Amino acid sequence: MTRPNVVVTGLGATTPLGGDVPSTWEAALAGTAGARTMDNDWAEKYGIPVDFAATIKVQPSEVLPVPEIKRMDPSAQYAMIAAREAWADAGSPELDPTRIGTVVSSGIGGIWTTLNGWDTLRERGARRVLPMTVPMLMPNSATAYVELEFKAQAGAHALVSACASGAEAIGYGIDMIRTGRADIVIAGGTEATIHPLPIAAFAASRTLSLRNDDPAGASRPYDIDRDGFVIGEGAGIVILESEEHARARGARIYARLSGVGLSSDGYHITSPEPNGRGQITAMESALKDAGVAASDVHHVNAHATSTKVGDLIEARSIRTLLGDVADQVTLSATKSMTGHLLGGAGAIETIFTVLALENRLAPPTINVANPDPELTLDLVRDTPRELPAGDLAAINNSFGFGGHNVALVATTV
Repeated sequence: MTRPNVVVTGLGATTPLGGDVPSTWEAALAGTAGARTMDNDWAEKYGIPVDFAATIKVQPSEVLPVPEIKRMDPSAQYAMIAAREAWADAGSPELDPTRIGTVVSSGIGGIWTTLNGWDTLRERGARRVLPMTVPMLMPNSATAYVELEFKAQAGAHALVSACASGAEAIGYGIDMIRTGRADIVIAGGTEATIHPLPIAAFAASRTLSLRNDDPAGASRPYDIDRDGFVIGEGAGIVILESEEHARARGARIYARLSGVGLSSDGYHITSPEPNGRGQITAMESALKDAGVAASDVHHVNAHATSTKVGDLIEARSIRTLLGDVADQVTLSATKSMTGHLLGGAGAIETIFTVLALENRLAPPTINVANPDPELTLDLVRDTPRELPAGDLAAINNSFGFGGHNVALVATTV
């Protein structure tokens, strides 16, 4: 039995750059920074050394009705906004609900609901805790609400692999199509962790940038003066289906998602393995799964969070993987604009990778005034770069605390 090609037919997002995919993509091509000083007193009140983040551009209150907002954690709100856009973009297909699946992941889940609920319990007692607290805080809340919205009955899943969650969700959705469990899968990731506790915790781990005087310039992957990532929030959703199913209904096809590669480092809870062993394995597996040679790769959307150690480990891994053809590859680090959406990052960056292939345009990396001399790849800086004609392949990398490594390979149609 021939394995079906899996294609992307719909895209949806809400990000620090825009409230939908077109505005997010336009802002990315323009090299817009999504990081901004927060309009709150958290830094002063709690002694947090960071007062900025890549906050959502369009608030859910501008998009969703009040009853939905009341029963969903912000992480599920973001996912719902993105899922509805993606479904409409795919043409709002009509099919048997037993053939629709959802895989929407979050690295942390409903932390706003969890912490607000604890505050309510401490300050006002058990009687004032909301009865919807558990459905709002559970890690599968976003995928459950998306499942209910579209009456999906082929399975609703929420894989949790820290900052690789969104990409792994898409990889699982690809497998659902390939194995015949579903004809369409709504897949992606979401995160809403711009809250004092996560910011304080990441700051304590010395992984956040401290550039309070220059939020827009704080996320600077591969720059010699990088000092950590900028926390972001939002969601990205893709509609996956077999190419045969998509063509039969006359759907627009953005690109194929042809390969999935997964590995784990077995090394450290937060630090990547220094030689990039697991990262290389994930990328090699994705290329093999896609039936794509290294010489076919012309673009990589890197995980590149803007940390001192992590950026160069990934860059060396890519160089090792591609060998002699590495110089033909354009490298984009879009977290320089969006910040790091944690569990939503891999999904947003899959969307960027798909759009890069469709438009044959690699998005820029901003804030790299002084490239690290140890970077030996062709980084797309400040302005978009045209990709060549013909058949193209691109890799999207996503890595997470715990040693999770996910690589997705997208190809042109």
